[in-house]
Order: sequence, then C-alpha cells, then structure tokens
Amino acid sequence: MTGGGREEGSAGIPGTPQGAASRNAVPPRPARRHFTLAAGATLALALVARRRVGGRAEGVSLPPRRGRKAMAIDLDRCMGCQACAVACKAEHGVRLGGFRSWVSEEENGRFPAVTRDFLPRLCNHCGNAPCLKVCPTGATLRRADGIVVVDSARCIGCRHCMAACPYNARYFNSQLDPGPEQARFTARTHGTVDKCDFCARRTDAGRQPACVETCPAAARVFGDADDPDSPVSRLRATGRGAGLLEELGTQPSVFYLGRRGAGPPRT
Repeated sequence: MTGGGREEGSAGIPGTPQGAASRNAVPPRPARRHFTLAAGATLALALVARRRVGGRAEGVSLPPRRGRKAMAIDLDRCMGCQACAVACKAEHGVRLGGFRSWVSEEENGRFPAVTRDFLPRLCNHCGNAPCLKVCPTGATLRRADGIVVVDSARCIGCRHCMAACPYNARYFNSQLDPGPEQARFTARTHGTVDKCDFCARRTDAGRQPACVETCPAAARVFGDADDPDSPVSRLRATGRGAGLLEELGTQPSVFYLGRRGAGPPRT
C-alpha cells in the first residue's frame, strides 16, 4: 500500500514538457502495455497459488464452532508492563519491528488529574473475519475452535488481509534471517504475513497462551467460550465487557472488561 501517495513515475510522462502540454498528453502505448502486463502477472500469481492449494477466492467455508476459544482482558488489572509482548516475541521468535501482541498507551485527563491507560492488543480471531474474506489463496483460515491462522505455505504476501484488518493485527515478514537464526526459529518465513494465533501449538497441548501464563497481574483469561461454566464465559456474562469495534460486525473473540465502568475501550 502506498498510503494514498502516487506510484513512482506517475508525476509526469518522461520526455514531455511540464505544464498544460504534459497534462493533456496521452500516455504512450508502452506505459499502458507495461501496466497490463503487471496486472496480468499479479492475477496469474494468485490463480497459480489458488490452483496449487485448492483455495477459494471468496475465502474458506466456516467450520463448526464447537469449543470456540476466546480471551478476556481486564483493563483494571493491566499495568502496562509489556510482559505479554515480550513473552510472545520469545515464544514465536517474532522479528524486530513485528508484533503479534503489544500494549498501546494513552494519557487521559488534564493536569493534575491525568491517568495513563493501557490497552493490550492482538488478533481478535473474529467470527466474521474481514481478513478471511479477502485472501485470494485461502491462506487465512479458521479452525474448528474459532482460531484464525495463516498457512505460510499458501500465503503469497499480497497483504490484502493486512489492509482488511480493522485492528492492524497483522505484519509482513520481509526480513531474511542469518542461518543460525533461521535454525533457531524454524517457523519463521520470508515474504508472508503473520499474526497472533492464540499460541495454537501450546493450546493444542492443553497449555495456556504465552501471554496469559506470563501476565503478573492475571489480567488475561483464556478458555472455551462455548462452555458457560468456563472462566472466560463467566466474565463475559457479567456484562462488563466489550470487544473492540464491535459495531463493524466482526464478532471479535477478544473482549475487554471496561476501566471501572468507563465503557468499551478505544483502539
């Protein structure tokens, strides 16, 4: 994405004078041909990846949602220590500049009544995930337990999912690692998108996500949202919690217990 800026070479046509003549000039045929070839190559790459993995352009079908995983975060307990972010990086070998989990900080009020509030952030594993809908190869998919994951073997690095995610929860792996570093973190990939997966490898083994285990204030609770007796379901039932940007209809599986009755948090 270019952030609204123009692509290189769009400011004017090479070899023509600036001003009215250049503004009214018709783009030469080669420029149009190059654009057509580039667009065709991009489409061909997506189609080849689709054919190779059997993905569907409109996203994968939703599996049954039995045992759906969810996380509750108590903002009254969070003290902004960043232990969750550090544990996440250590667990998954996240590169510098990338984050599966992080903590946003915000100052509220006016001096002398000023507070600093913290908002832990991660993928929300949405029930109606925008990222899943736009993936052209089916690399983004939802497991039967509701965890949204990225299959690096299918990902072609188009970053459509990054643009679609309203939570900015994804990052692109652009860095090539030295040999010893790659051997240490074999799951690292190059040219693909990554994000939080609720530590699926740990939870499949019956453990808690690294951020939940590490939090010294016990601000995070993880469990089965479909079990009414689970701790995360009981917290949700109190009515104190709300998800981020629920008005978008994303159905997030991460919800926050509001700050002392202050209402749902902001992104």
